[in-house]
Amino acid sequence: MLIKPLQPYISMRSLTLFSLLSLIYGAVCSQSLPPPGRTIYKCEQGKRVVYTDEPCVGAKALDIVVPRGMDKLSGQQRTGEDVRNEIHREGMAEALRPLTGMTAEQFKTATRRQRLSNPAQAQCRHLDLIMPQAEARERGVTGEALRQAQLELYKLRKQYKLIGC
Repeated sequence: MLIKPLQPYISMRSLTLFSLLSLIYGAVCSQSLPPPGRTIYKCEQGKRVVYTDEPCVGAKALDIVVPRGMDKLSGQQRTGEDVRNEIHREGMAEALRPLTGMTAEQFKTATRRQRLSNPAQAQCRHLDLIMPQAEARERGVTGEALRQAQLELYKLRKQYKLIGC
């Protein structure tokens, strides 16, 4: 029996969808990915674009949400231990919301920072206030001032990551 190539039977749209699903599946199965909802930076190095969890000068911050399993493809719910824990934490955050007044994201941040020392927590709160201002400043300037604003934002992001905020 002669096996016919799949090329004529696969449209470009389905090939693109297939490659996108393959990337998502690979991302879900990979152990080296950052935790869901972590900030990823798009860094341009010359003509090359690199996506990394380390900040760089002139980086664009992307808020990535990792998919939570492949339920729709198999018809079965397939979630890992980390996803089940995350769903449980979100449920707890919603249950405690009347007491804490925090959203699930704020609760997650507060829980993550709980292990930090008091001075480090204070630094994180300070960085939470000044980083959006630095990002706005970066968007509003050009020329040499832009380079200076990018450098300042880079230092703040690096400090944020170093502290563990």
